[in-house]
Amino acid sequence: MLSLLEKSYSLVDIGPNPENRDEAIKFRKFWGEKAELRRFKDGAIAESTVWETETWERHTIIKRIADYVLSKHLLLRQEDLTHVVDQLDFCLLVGGQDPVSSSGALLEAFDTLAKQLRLLDDVPLKISTVQPLDSAFRHTSVFPPEPHPLAYEKSSQRLPNFAATCVRSLEVMIQLEGSGNWPLDPVAMEKTKSAFLLRIGESLEDRGMFVTASEDEVNVLTSGYSFLLKIFHERGLVVQKQAGDSNIQSAPSEDKELFFRSQHSSMINGLHGIYQAYGPVVRLAKRWISAHLFSSFISEEAVELVAAYLFLRPFPFHAPSSRVTGFLRFLRLLSSFDWTFSPMIVDINNDFNLKDEKEINENFMLSRRSYEQNPHDIEPAMFLATSYDKSSEAWTKQSPSKSVLKRIASYAKSSAELLTNLIIHGQSGQYTWECLYRTPLSNYDAVILLHKEKLCRPHHVLFPAEIPNGKLVIQGKPSNDFHPYMPLSKSVVRSLHDTRDKLLVNFDPTAYFLRDLKVKSKLSSFGCIRYVNPLSM
Repeated sequence: MLSLLEKSYSLVDIGPNPENRDEAIKFRKFWGEKAELRRFKDGAIAESTVWETETWERHTIIKRIADYVLSKHLLLRQEDLTHVVDQLDFCLLVGGQDPVSSSGALLEAFDTLAKQLRLLDDVPLKISTVQPLDSAFRHTSVFPPEPHPLAYEKSSQRLPNFAATCVRSLEVMIQLEGSGNWPLDPVAMEKTKSAFLLRIGESLEDRGMFVTASEDEVNVLTSGYSFLLKIFHERGLVVQKQAGDSNIQSAPSEDKELFFRSQHSSMINGLHGIYQAYGPVVRLAKRWISAHLFSSFISEEAVELVAAYLFLRPFPFHAPSSRVTGFLRFLRLLSSFDWTFSPMIVDINNDFNLKDEKEINENFMLSRRSYEQNPHDIEPAMFLATSYDKSSEAWTKQSPSKSVLKRIASYAKSSAELLTNLIIHGQSGQYTWECLYRTPLSNYDAVILLHKEKLCRPHHVLFPAEIPNGKLVIQGKPSNDFHPYMPLSKSVVRSLHDTRDKLLVNFDPTAYFLRDLKVKSKLSSFGCIRYVNPLSM
């Protein structure tokens, strides 16, 4: 038996058996030209209606059914009907299509890579585990990468006239079989990992894959995608690395970061399998965070956990069954949750017992000891507890600060009110669905506008840059050193290998520019810099 929610995503509605003549006549009278007699895989024959649609558009099936029924039986025109279900889809589409439609190809590419890695027999230690870490694999990436024509092993693919110059690598964690010969020194351990990765890269290259390797990272291009390989070792969990700036605080080692990401990915994957609306809700939430320039303060994992909380603890409602409803609840949760005096406990697998909850509350109270001395300086301001991180160390320990979180909550409250009004009354005047993803620039002391044609993914930009009121200080001309697209015509491409060498793997000029700005802001009197994450624009 299918639940009502599962039926809403079904392409075929099964009606009565044709032998039940009276019911079959009623069915055909109601559905008219949409009714048809079909034989199913189990041999059954029944009246049915079919709603052909792309996988990424299945959430609109109910809309199509409503349009058909209301226009057929009540003679309503399409322009007289207003639906909410797909009003926010515009911010997730690229070229009129949702890039999530290529997720199947991505998962197949990963399976191919994982199989090849496990079969390697010329590496000193065999690879025992291969796990994807990127949000694209758990269906929560705003723009999951699409296959790149130069990332295939063979040149049998028909090349388009142009292709993207920059390729985003998807992080993959691998574990090697156990050995007692690993060095104890943290630096030596990282060097050993690099040596293993370089050897793995050579082996994959011998098997026909295109590999770009350095001591810092190894990227493998196969089946249309680029994968960034990382090695995880349990011994690194107890190692701390020194933070990059002058702070005395130490940061988690790379192995600990990989552990957190591994645990998080596994849990979110399971959640996506239970709630079909979860992935789209997270993508809308991330797009909103980015559009309002908060993506540098709150990690995408934190956004995923906040969204998970509203699905796991929806009381007094049921879990959201549509992306718009889920997004509205996300905004309300973000704006109304008592972040100062309450931890947000996200128990995805129902793992917690009373002892765990007591430990989490003790950790939370410990983090709030400084509140009486300085109410504005508490960390983490957003306390997110999970089974793998009961002290909120992984995603929100350093950011967002209390002041930034307060600002995020204020924006969320305003957006929730606007969204509620749009759902009830529809668009009117200047208040449109697009307004949810437009942020005011008048609150900033200075605004830097970038040349769209020099962004590595200009097709991800939601709105053209608006020049705010103010004094133009300086205007620069775009450089000719970088272009987001490279020509692939036969006259240009003489050697596929040479053309691949021109690919910029994991390169984003905007990200590097912003990194330099942040460094300068620490060395000078710059204020807080907020920007849109180029990967989620």
